[in-house]
Amino acid sequence: MALSIAAFPVQIFCKGILFDMDGILISSIGSVERSWTKWARMRGVDPEYAIQIAHGCRSIETVAKLRPDLEAQAENDLIEQMEMDDTEGVTALPGVIDLLSSLPPNRWTVVTSATEPLARVRLRAGGIPVPTQIITAENVAQGKPHPEPYLAGAALLGFAPNECLVFEDAASGTKAGRTAGCTVIATTFSHPIEALSAAHYLIPDLTAVTAEAPAGEDAIALRFAPLSA
Repeated sequence: MALSIAAFPVQIFCKGILFDMDGILISSIGSVERSWTKWARMRGVDPEYAIQIAHGCRSIETVAKLRPDLEAQAENDLIEQMEMDDTEGVTALPGVIDLLSSLPPNRWTVVTSATEPLARVRLRAGGIPVPTQIITAENVAQGKPHPEPYLAGAALLGFAPNECLVFEDAASGTKAGRTAGCTVIATTFSHPIEALSAAHYLIPDLTAVTAEAPAGEDAIALRFAPLSA
């Protein structure tokens, strides 16, 4: 499918913004792939397959799929430590810092499939301001693509899901956000466009996304130019 930037920007309004972490706020793909490759080789799993299903999902659920015969929590702890020890190349993605700096701190948070210790390590490594409260793997019983993570994120901000905007990059996350009732904007940074059909809008990255949140007003106005066929 050939896509191009739309000639005219779109403006949408929301009260809260929920950001996925990896592939939206930061790039940690090197750390993820190195850690899962190392674990996969230790456990006799095809590394490419492990990496493919790990993106966008809670690691404990990925472990359970790949090696259901092993104790999932112990394996999850092992992988998490590998990832926390490897922050080489973890960086903020284009446009992220500018967009976050334009938002009131209480109107956005992070909704990630990573555990809280790993999420905070990666956000700090990428130079991202870390919200006091974030939604991580420990906060939900069911991870993406189940809507629970984004329902929890909306509740954390104190808004209804349909008042929230989700930024995602993975198929599981776009499905979770849409099923939760949020408006979903997906970037084409790390996943095929065909896998992002649950998103309402597609954009290359966050560089051209601008936000205005006038003091005393409920609505945040976002402007961006979506990709179109």
